[in-house]
This record gives sequence, C-alpha cells and structure tokens, in this order.
Amino acid sequence: MESQYSNLTCAICLERFRIPVTIPCGHTFCQTCITTHWDTKSKADIGPQCPICSQKFDTRPVLKRNVSLSVLTETANSTGPSCREPVMRGSEGARAMLLCDRHKKPLVYFCKQDRMAVCHECGICECANHEKVLLEVERECQEMLLERKNKEVGKLMEETERSIRDLADNISQAKVTLEQTSAWVNVKFSSLIKILAEKQEVSEVFIEELKDATISEAEARLAELEGRSQILRESQGQIAAVQSLSDTELIKESMLIEVPRFEEIPTNVTPNLSDRLNSVTEVLSRVSKLVSEDLEKAVSTAVGQDKDGSPQDKRPILAVVPSPAAPCHPGGKEGLSAYRCALTFDPRTANGHLFLSLENRRAEHLTSGPRQVPGNAARFDHTWQVLCFQGFTHGQHYWELEVSKPWAYLGVTYETIPRKEKGKRCMVGMNELSWSLQLDEHQLSAWHNSRKEILACPPHHSRIGMLLDYEAGTLTYYGDGQTRLHAFHCAFTQELFPACWIGEGVSITLCST
Repeated sequence: MESQYSNLTCAICLERFRIPVTIPCGHTFCQTCITTHWDTKSKADIGPQCPICSQKFDTRPVLKRNVSLSVLTETANSTGPSCREPVMRGSEGARAMLLCDRHKKPLVYFCKQDRMAVCHECGICECANHEKVLLEVERECQEMLLERKNKEVGKLMEETERSIRDLADNISQAKVTLEQTSAWVNVKFSSLIKILAEKQEVSEVFIEELKDATISEAEARLAELEGRSQILRESQGQIAAVQSLSDTELIKESMLIEVPRFEEIPTNVTPNLSDRLNSVTEVLSRVSKLVSEDLEKAVSTAVGQDKDGSPQDKRPILAVVPSPAAPCHPGGKEGLSAYRCALTFDPRTANGHLFLSLENRRAEHLTSGPRQVPGNAARFDHTWQVLCFQGFTHGQHYWELEVSKPWAYLGVTYETIPRKEKGKRCMVGMNELSWSLQLDEHQLSAWHNSRKEILACPPHHSRIGMLLDYEAGTLTYYGDGQTRLHAFHCAFTQELFPACWIGEGVSITLCST
C-alpha cells in the first residue's frame, strides 16, 4: 500500500503533505513549508523561486490548495504507515535517510559552497545564500563523474596493456636481430685465418654486452609499464569501493580520487649497432671478399676446377643482417657513377595496372584500372609489380630511380619469385627470395622475408640510388644528395633482377643520368 503513496511527500520537510499547495511551475509543497522558505529568502533580499527547479517568480504566487493531493494524503494517513517513520531511499531501500546531527532532520540538500549535506533547517538558517541541490541529484552527478573516471582508467589500462604487448614483441624482435648480427660476425670471423681469432672474441663480447644492455633497458621499461598497470587496477578497485559508500561518504571520497597520469614510455627496441659496428662490419666485408677471391684462385690453380660445379654455386646462404655496414666504395656522385648501369623495365613481367613508357624506362600505376595484357608466365598477375630486363650474377652495379610519390617498394629479387599468387608473398621483400626498401609518407622500412626494420633516416627522398656488390653480398640504398639510407648483407646465390612494387597513382622512372 505504501508504494501507492510514495509521491505524497513534501520535498522540503520530507513528510507527507500538510495542506498541499501547487506553485506555477507545477511543484507541490506543504503550505507552511513553502511560505516559511520564501519568508527566509526574502530576509536575504532573494525573490521567490521554486526550491526544486529554481524557477523565479516576479511576485510571490498566490497559494491555492491542491484538492486532489489533499484527498490522497488524507487517505494515506488513515490507511498507510505513519509518515513519521524513517524514509528509505534507493531502488532496493538499502540506504536509510541520514539525519542532521544538529537539527535531527533528514539530510536532503547538498551545499555547493560548504561541500556537505544539510537538512532543510540548515539550508534556511546557515546556507540561505549558498547554491544547493537535492542530495540525490548531487549523488547522481558524482556517480556520473565516477563512471567517466572509470572509463578513462579503463582506456588507460587498454593503452598500457597494448604498450606491454608491443614492447614485448619488439624485445623478441630485437633479440632475433642481435642474434643474427652475432651469427653474421661469427661466420665472417670463422672464414678468416687464425690471427683474427682474438678480434673475433672482442667483437663477440661487445655485441653480447650491447645485447644485455639493450634488453635490460627495454625490460626495465616493460616492468615500469606493468607497474603502471597495477596502479591502474588499484584505481579501479578504489572507484569500485567508493561506489558502495553512503551518499555523503561517496561524495566526499569521489572528490579525492584522481586518475593516475604517466609520462609516455617508448616501446621501440633499437640496438645501437649503426654507429658502433659500422667500422667493424666494413672491414670484415672487404677482408672477407679479398680472402675468398684469392683463396678461390689459389685452389683453382693448384687442384683444378671442381667437377661438381664452381665454388660460387656452393657458397652458404647467410642470414640477412640489417646492418649499416657497406663495402668501401668511392664516395660522392662521381664515385658511384663508376658503377652506373643502364636498366629498362621488362614488359613481360609488368602487372596489368602498370603502363610502361619512355622506351620502357618509366612505369606508372594507372588509376583508371587494369589494361588488357597478354598472358605470360613471367607476368605478376595480382601484384602491382614489374622487374627489370637486366639481371646480375657478379660485379658492382649502381642505378637510380625517380619516384613521384612515397608509395613504393624498391629492391632486387631472384627470378624464382612467385608471380601468380594473391597476397603479399609475391611482393619484393615479402619472401626469402628478395630484398626491398619501402617508401612511405611517414617512414622508410627495410624488408626481407616479411621481416621489417624501420629506418631512422628522413622518409622523403624523390630519387633513390641502389648499389649492388654481388661478391661482397651487399645491397646499399642512397637518398637525395647521396645520403646513405641502409644496406643489406647476405651471400647471393642466384641471378638478381631489380624490382619495383608501385602504388596507385605513382610513377617510377629509371634515371639515365
């Protein structure tokens, strides 16, 4: 029965209406309560207004009894429980209405200035000129703020967990890179005479120390991220605990909760091999080439050519080391020009989206869609790619390419690269048969066998030079003004063909000078 009369309570005294009157805004109060409220306000030179919606009135409204509510109130008083019983609030009645310590009246308002809950008499006597809202309204407001804070903490949790995963993955990749570098150095040293054994040991120790230092520093960042994750979990626990408190305690504690703020922790793991190992790898490349050539000639002269094939065919395939090292070639434009070669695109290999011109020295990705081209076993059916007609099995060769937009992959490949499949495996650099440099609006990346290394050099270069030293096993890239960008190191075993993957609307020109 009580639920039928739950709306017969005055918002000022929180008891059942006694002579209910309705003011122009539609809200209803006890006649005595609203009259006393306005009398108190008028003493502070505040005009009449609704205590609930704060609507102001030019003159004090004439109070007329709400006959319908009067009848309902009288019925409730005669059939329902006493209106003097404690009022329970909340959907489940779990929280009893708290009373003011001084006036023993229910706490119904929240004073914005004093930042505390007050009863009706406190609101009239002590907080007359203060901004007040109903306590339940303030709780709902604070609960909304807590929900926003909880979502913000959750978002930070997701970002932190993502950073943890990224850093863990990069640590694994860094370990692989460092192990490849160590293996490459070991192979180079083991192919030389015993006098280099001491230097080999020194280099191995250095790489191991660098590996330990790099991984230790990265793992320290990982531990810090995990610590942040724990702090954020604790914040979520604090918020959950506050939400179960009483009105006044929730409001008080929620104002003390702050969302943790952290400085960004980088997740990249980049061993500083470029500067530290450059001189070592350069000398090793030159010495290894010298020893291999002289030794091959000496063996051939002494015992004759191997009947099963040349030593060139039996060279082991080394792991690709994304190293900055390069063979010692004369610097500057004039030095590289000594190895310049003339290249043309092979129309038999060009994908239908690519149009060749300038005597097959220019390839453009048409935006109008693919052209009808004759079928050919050499053609890339699904990959926007073309090879050069010329291939290399020995010597040093240098060529330059003019790129209209930074959306391309430039590299070299063995002739056996897949050409009919769908997907990235046919792209230069995305398989074990090819190597490439990816040009992008924001960064440069080196690719081999679908492994990617982001380069630290500036990304914008309209002209890219490529120097292939077949015997030394190096492919070196140069940017505008002969800026050295990157070098691959491996032992090439088959004929290499220059290759270009060309993005939509991009054109690539093989420079003649």
